[in-house]
Amino acid sequence: MRRSPAFLFALNAGWMGLSVMWDSLHVLLLPAVLLNYVPAELKNSYLGLLTFVGLIVAMVVQPVAGAISDRVVSRWGRRVPLILLGTFLDLFFLVLLGWGNSLWVLAIGYVGLQFTSNISHGSQQGLIPDEVPEGQLGVASGIKSALDILGIIAASLIVSRLIDPNGADPSLAITVVIGTLLITTLITVITAARGAASQPVSPIAGSIAWKEVFRVDFRANKPYWWLMGSRFFYLLGVYGLQTFAQYFVRDRLDVENPIQVTGDLLASIAISLLLFTLLSGWLSDRIGRRRMQMIAGVFGVAGTLLMMTAQSSQQLTIYGLILGLGLETFMAANWALANEYAPSNEAGKFLGLTNLATAGAAAMGRLEGPAIDALNLLEPGAFYGWTAMFLFGAVCILVSTILLLRMPAHHRPQD
Repeated sequence: MRRSPAFLFALNAGWMGLSVMWDSLHVLLLPAVLLNYVPAELKNSYLGLLTFVGLIVAMVVQPVAGAISDRVVSRWGRRVPLILLGTFLDLFFLVLLGWGNSLWVLAIGYVGLQFTSNISHGSQQGLIPDEVPEGQLGVASGIKSALDILGIIAASLIVSRLIDPNGADPSLAITVVIGTLLITTLITVITAARGAASQPVSPIAGSIAWKEVFRVDFRANKPYWWLMGSRFFYLLGVYGLQTFAQYFVRDRLDVENPIQVTGDLLASIAISLLLFTLLSGWLSDRIGRRRMQMIAGVFGVAGTLLMMTAQSSQQLTIYGLILGLGLETFMAANWALANEYAPSNEAGKFLGLTNLATAGAAAMGRLEGPAIDALNLLEPGAFYGWTAMFLFGAVCILVSTILLLRMPAHHRPQD
């Protein structure tokens, strides 16, 4: 059954709340608050290692939650119960992050939130293949990416102005994050429950054999894993830049409020790309999703190399637009392909396994932190670490584009 645009937006509303939460934490809140507890010359190392641990947790939890949601039986559909459970548990750890007063409390709040949030995240990824016909997968994925961007805009313009740049008190910002997460998740849950009533999807019978959660037929679904390899390298190239952006602005650009400048940078990129994201989802249905990903690789490499040369916040924003154009083109096309290539009877499991690429890339990107600090300390003021970060990002995006050549233009997934 063909879905209306209103249904597709409501079904994906929860992604905006998750985007507000994680973009606020990773780009703005954690880098600012950590400076209260760690030496400035080791800031990248602490930020990188803390987020690395959390993302390893996410890599494990998300596919498990997706596999469990494939088997859930409820009158609201198979995804809604775990979405509600994960979101409810998120509140406890968000309170720790907002009102904690030590490095250890901050670490527990962050790692715990990675665990609970990915219960919801892993289940929510199965909603599009459950509720959306194949001919609308590109549009639905484009809407998902657009709502992700709206979350970035909200985090960048609102949350960045709620953090005191001197004391870095996150309590007010966390309150806004909690409210946004609850409202958007409620919209998605109500929509998914109604969709399940009109177009029920049967759960996989039987209990979960845990050893089967990560077991797949690689031979039958080989193109899916080339797709995930391409996803891993593209995101690895981008996540390092995103993670340490605030510290790059502090070190390389002479600005009064690095938190707000970083937020404004992200908002400028996101606003400019919002309309294109919807267009890219539509184009991926028309001219080919694989071709769109290759175009994204060209923009990604060019934007990353140009950002390395930025000498002002204005230049950084212009060059960031080029990288952002590539990233959003990539994400819309890649997610549409992932939904297309995932076997229909195990969509939650397979789309949960995409987090091995997503969170895996994010975790590996965090390990750039100690390397950046070490290279920057070789010759203070030369900032070799920042140059290396951008070069590494460009190489990763190039590898991602090369891997796409191993994928067939058309593929029928094996259940």
